[in-house]
Amino acid sequence: GKKVLIVYAHQEPKSLNGSLKRVAVEELSKQGCSVTVSDLYAMQFEPRATRNDIVGCLHNSEEFNYGVEAYEAYKRGGLSSDVVEEQKKVQEADLLIFQFPLYWFSMPAILKGWMDRVLVQGFAHEFPNCYDSGLLKNKLALFSFTTGGTKEMYAKGGMSGDVRYLLWPMQHGIMHFCGVRVLVPNICFAPEYVSEEERKEMLIAWAQRLKTVWKEEPINCSPDWYFK
Repeated sequence: GKKVLIVYAHQEPKSLNGSLKRVAVEELSKQGCSVTVSDLYAMQFEPRATRNDIVGCLHNSEEFNYGVEAYEAYKRGGLSSDVVEEQKKVQEADLLIFQFPLYWFSMPAILKGWMDRVLVQGFAHEFPNCYDSGLLKNKLALFSFTTGGTKEMYAKGGMSGDVRYLLWPMQHGIMHFCGVRVLVPNICFAPEYVSEEERKEMLIAWAQRLKTVWKEEPINCSPDWYFK
C-alpha cells in the first residue's frame, strides 16, 4: 500500500480543517494506504529554527549560520530528534498532504516552521539538485486549505488576486524546489460564511477526490501555471 503523511496545522479538532483531515485519514485508510498524521499543535511542534536543532558541537562556533549548521548536522546525524522524526515520516511517504487555514496569504507559522526545520539541505535539496532534480523527487504533495475570503475575492480580477499567486511560494518555492511533484490544491473558500449543508458538500467532494488521487497528474510546475 501507499504511504501518506498528513501535516495538519489547526488548533481545533472540530474545525472544518479537522474534519478535512479526518476524512482524508478515513478515505485513504479504506484504500489500504498507511496514513500518518503530524498534528503540529497537538505535538507542540517548535516552529523556530534555532541552535537547539543542532546536537553536539557546531561546525563554526564563532558565527552561527543555521543553514550551514543544519546541513552539517544532517550529514553527521546530529539534528534534534523531533526534526529527525519528521524527516523519517517524509522519507517514507509517497504523498504529503498539508492541511491548514490560510493565514495572511500564507501558511500558519507552525507549519512554515515545520518547512524551515525539516526540509534542510542534504535531506530535501542540495544545489544543483533542486526543482526537477530535488532530493524528494519521487513524492507527491497536495495543499488542502481553507480561506477567509470567497472564491470571487480570490479570482484573477478579485480583491485578493488569483489564489494561484499565493501558491507560488508554497508549491513552487518549497515543494517543487525539493523535487516534489505537486497536485492541484484542494481549496475550501470561506467555510465560516456558508451553510452547514455547503460545508458537508466540501467534505464529500474531498472524500470523492481522494478516491482517485493516485491517478491524478501533477500540475505543470512552471511560472505559466501560476501567472498566465
